[in-house]
Amino acid sequence: MATTGGLSESSKSARLAIMELANMISVPMSLHAVVSLNVPDVIWAGGANTPLSAAEILSRLGHFHPPADPDNLQRILRMLAAYNVFREHPPTIDGDPRKYSLTEIGQTLVATGEDGLSYGPYVLQHHQDALLRAWPLLHTAVKDPAVEPFVKANGVSAYSYYGENPEMNELMQRAMSGVSVPFMEAVLDGYAEGFGGIRRLVDIGGSSGACLKMIMEKYPNVEEGINFDLPEVVGKAPNFPGITHVGGDMFKSIPGGDAIFMKWVLTTWTDDECKLVLKNCFNALPVGGKLIACEPVLPEEVDTSSRTRALLEGDIFVMAIYRAKGKERTEEEFRQLGRSTGFSNFRAFYLDHFYTLLEYQK
Repeated sequence: MATTGGLSESSKSARLAIMELANMISVPMSLHAVVSLNVPDVIWAGGANTPLSAAEILSRLGHFHPPADPDNLQRILRMLAAYNVFREHPPTIDGDPRKYSLTEIGQTLVATGEDGLSYGPYVLQHHQDALLRAWPLLHTAVKDPAVEPFVKANGVSAYSYYGENPEMNELMQRAMSGVSVPFMEAVLDGYAEGFGGIRRLVDIGGSSGACLKMIMEKYPNVEEGINFDLPEVVGKAPNFPGITHVGGDMFKSIPGGDAIFMKWVLTTWTDDECKLVLKNCFNALPVGGKLIACEPVLPEEVDTSSRTRALLEGDIFVMAIYRAKGKERTEEEFRQLGRSTGFSNFRAFYLDHFYTLLEYQK
């Protein structure tokens, strides 16, 4: 083993790695900064993606009082270029500024389509003050899992906090829409046979009913949609043809249908709570009916891939913010949850790098 100055190369690499991890907060906070400043949209400019200097970006953002600092913005862009969010274009002439364009990763932050959806709101939603206050208390989820770090920091649950703060709730809705639409497009294309033969479809936790609308537009055989969520949620839902909004509590009962759809529901609950929801789904389905659940699915063994890291990071986010004993699960753990509540048939469809479609059949 090579050594220099008394330390082995592996020891030096280890110290460097821990320095990177200790300073990792710079990455999400810098993402938050560029989204807050609207930098991705300025660079993208309707598809131009012309390399711009920090000063050129600021000039397109308008006037700031006091004047904005291009040097500080350039430092943020440079750091994010190291994570492949931006592409750095070094100066060709001495004295010229460095310029930056968007990589494919950076383009996910650009508002597109009629609704202006992107992953930008997802970045902003994850780093609001109330959520950030919970993170220094993450260790308490180990010492006292009965109370989430978010509750310890803010006095109420995250869902209650959102309900009491309309701006936070609106941001969460935009964040979820930005993530949901591309995933739903993957589901509609990759699970085509799964929606065949369904006439009445129940969406648990469907919020506005937008996902049901997408399914029903793609598959006309789904004639009736039931958007089932908390009364205060469906009370604000817009009217869509063929969709009935029903308020209720999934832990008590679930409306009947040929099939039940749920997206990002099970992850934020404990095993016992998930079993209760799955049992209610089982009871609401006819023989041959199925539950279609979309959730993050952890690998059986840890590796250092981006997918595994993103999934495990999401698992810790659930622990800190929503439920100390809520969790992401492996495919086998999801299979066992279904088996324990009566579902004999189970299949997993890996249609997306992050989320997986789970099919339980009665």
